Amino acid sequence: MRQIVLATKNQGKIRELKAELQDLDMEILTLENESSGPDVIEDGSSFLENALKKAKAVSNFTGKAALADDSGLEVEILGGKPGVFSSRYSGPEATDETNIRRLLDDLKGVPEEKRGACFRCVIILYRSGGDYDVFEDTLKGRITSEPAGQNGFGYDPVFFVPDLNMTVAQMPPELKNRISHRGKALRALKKSLQIKY
Repeated sequence: MRQIVLATKNQGKIRELKAELQDLDMEILTLENESSGPDVIEDGSSFLENALKKAKAVSNFTGKAALADDSGLEVEILGGKPGVFSSRYSGPEATDETNIRRLLDDLKGVPEEKRGACFRCVIILYRSGGDYDVFEDTLKGRITSEPAGQNGFGYDPVFFVPDLNMTVAQMPPELKNRISHRGKALRALKKSLQIKY
């Protein structure tokens, strides 16, 4: 059976990736199956650079095809921040809660119509021979003034999708996977895998 290693230790991402890829005829491995895996410093200036760095390191470590994503939140009025720093926006010991608190502080007093934002996801499928494919997508919305909802992770509680009149954290997982930046990029990846892999 074909195998792909997920190049992440983020349990939220692992759950979403496995759910989206479960119907493929391949074994989805995580780094727990491959001892501890390499520690990759995400110091790239773009989501693409970071995803490629992670996928290449894990593929080289395991000798298998590796799937990595880098994704984050881009807020228009903040010039695209937090961007590649989304997971550590509030500092090196950042948590989802402290990142949300910093974001809401940074947007204090900004009116609703100027709180436009998007989630961006770049997925890399890196093969052990060194070639790779890139899949990218976005989800547009705006930042709320207060968190709402219990589902998801990261900035989901403050990311409001006007068309659905709810935050991403208020969505059931199936709906989130259908409309999210990562879900859309993963579907493009799956289509490619069914053709090429």
